[in-house]
Amino acid sequence: MRRIKIPRNAAGNPKISRQHQRALTYLILGAIALGAYYIWFCAPIDTLAIPFEDHEAYMNDRSSFKSYKSRQSYDWRNAPFRNTMKAYTPLPAGQPRALLKVQFDFLPETKAQRERREIQRVAVRDEFRRSWDSYRAYAWAEDELKPITGIGLKTFGGWGATLVDSLDTLWIMGMKEEFYEGVEAVAAIDFGKSDMKTVSVFETTIRYLGGMLSAYDLSQEPVLLEKAIQLGEMLYRAFDTENHTPTGWLDIEKAKDPEGVSSKPETSICFACLGSLTMEFTRLAQITQQSKYYDAVARITRLLDLTQDTTRIPGLWPTTLNARKEEFNQSRFFSLGALADSTYEYFPKMHALLGGLEPVYQKLYTDSAAKIDEHMLFRPQLQDEELSKSLLFCGDVHSSRPNEVTLDPEMQHLTCFIGGMFGLAGRLFSTPSHIELGEKLTKGCIYAYAAMPTGIAPEIFKTLPCPSRTECKWNETEWQDKVWWHYGSKYATNVEQVAQDKGLPRGWTNIRDKRYLLRPEAIESVFVMYRITGKQEYLDDAWDMFTSIVANTRTPYANGQLLDVTGQTDFGGEHYTVGQRFRGHGPATVKQGNVEDKMESFWTAETLKYFYLVFSRPDMLNLDDWVFNTEAHPFRRPKASKASDVL
Repeated sequence: MRRIKIPRNAAGNPKISRQHQRALTYLILGAIALGAYYIWFCAPIDTLAIPFEDHEAYMNDRSSFKSYKSRQSYDWRNAPFRNTMKAYTPLPAGQPRALLKVQFDFLPETKAQRERREIQRVAVRDEFRRSWDSYRAYAWAEDELKPITGIGLKTFGGWGATLVDSLDTLWIMGMKEEFYEGVEAVAAIDFGKSDMKTVSVFETTIRYLGGMLSAYDLSQEPVLLEKAIQLGEMLYRAFDTENHTPTGWLDIEKAKDPEGVSSKPETSICFACLGSLTMEFTRLAQITQQSKYYDAVARITRLLDLTQDTTRIPGLWPTTLNARKEEFNQSRFFSLGALADSTYEYFPKMHALLGGLEPVYQKLYTDSAAKIDEHMLFRPQLQDEELSKSLLFCGDVHSSRPNEVTLDPEMQHLTCFIGGMFGLAGRLFSTPSHIELGEKLTKGCIYAYAAMPTGIAPEIFKTLPCPSRTECKWNETEWQDKVWWHYGSKYATNVEQVAQDKGLPRGWTNIRDKRYLLRPEAIESVFVMYRITGKQEYLDDAWDMFTSIVANTRTPYANGQLLDVTGQTDFGGEHYTVGQRFRGHGPATVKQGNVEDKMESFWTAETLKYFYLVFSRPDMLNLDDWVFNTEAHPFRRPKASKASDVL
């Protein structure tokens, strides 16, 4: 075949002149320079920092994901319920009220503010991803990951507590692939059986039921509601007692047995175990329109209302109650910490969740808050009187005799939620003084973090209380006497040395529990107060807290509980280095013996979620649209515009 040679200057092979070559080269170099400029100076630091409605549309686009089918060996809707009710208390009827605005109207931020905040948000997400990737690799579908040894652990029913508890965190952080992988795993959970004979009703409700309801509220994924109904039916059997007060623990097989007998009401049950099931069962009732779920907790609320003025400190309830006799005046110990905290927390939150249609929750909050303020809040005595003036702590009280109340100025990390509670209620009920209390209580917990060498507050500690909140002169002798009372011995001769050895800042008299358990309560209040007041200082406080926690709790796999926030105790063990993955910080050196091989599900479900939300755009879960349960699971608030918005 004869080849046809095409001339170089023909139309099919045009010759590029040197001038055109130079122009093309300049064009390519210019494009490269422009791209580099965009990457270094204009590209968003956080590609997920988009308006909430866009985030919601992105996360709920299921075009590349299959539908999931629930797998269950037992249908809890068929389980026996022996103490049946003649009628159920219905959900409050009527149009949800237009409640007072909670969230601050944030002004547009500067470019520098946005960049800094997004860098911090990415750092939190990276820390969460590190924990999640390790959980997925080494403890998938287990309740917890042991963060030093990388082993799975069963602690809460064996159904995958960290998986369910963290599902909404995945959604909020825009981790779409991981979220739908988690949904598929949740669909396979079998609530018809458990590796444990009994499960905690309170913990299962707030972590599992709350987690699935929240993830459903965010994603509208049908299988999550199916699983929530199954679990709700199981937990509903805890109310199958003679007077319909719930048991603290539920025997799974006994509850399924058609030939069995109903459980007896508890003679000693913690206040939180009795009164902290309201939000989860109410939200389940709202979504399913099944009144029996709301009826179960409404009966408890009526009981609290009837007994509020019958206790040793009228207005408050003790930490343990006799549910069988429905008499709550036997115990003399009152606290907003362990065993009691979330029942008080739920009063203003239930008001919001029900759209203000049930007035009893405002009454319960108002009456209890007055007594908390009167008897339990105190100003710590410090050498810096100006600092002391801006802080409040919440202690425990005892009542040995009628009308006699004694303050124990012991502060628990658990109690740090109270700042956010007062702030939220102050907005909902138009009580500015409670917002002020919320700020001082939140700043008290921020101070407790800053006062420790590690930058992390201890689990339980005592400070010297001021005789009044208006005036508080430093009393060196009183402080030394209290320190000596706690720690003095024939071997100790110098109070100053004792305080130094025990890691006590001036004004602190005792640290009964030096641990930090990765708890969320302090950052929870920082988040709420930031969203309520809009004060930028809370962002700085949150970042200080976050970096301190990460630097002291990081392990080879995730983060572990800290055994001593003062750094005074030598637990032995070598140091190991874990590289930081966020900007501005080098590798962290952690003493292995000071970190416990323990990471509860609230680290990823609550603590890191609140840190992330602090550094997020304010429209990410606006507090006028969402209300959080005690495990940081957001539930949709009803809208005043139309009744259908309740769902």
